[in-house]
Amino acid sequence: MVALVLVLLLILILGGAGFAVHVLWWVALAVLVLWALGFVANAGGRGGGRRWYRW
Repeated sequence: MVALVLVLLLILILGGAGFAVHVLWWVALAVLVLWALGFVANAGGRGGGRRWYRW
């Protein structure tokens, strides 16, 4: 019985981790799209060193 509970707990933890990783992939994709849009928008205004980021 204890082994069954441990296996179910392990499946639950790994399933939750898989869901979190899946969500993080979507967040990373959204950030990449926003970065690319900012990069493309900045390419049009080359004069004056205008940047939307500080570094």
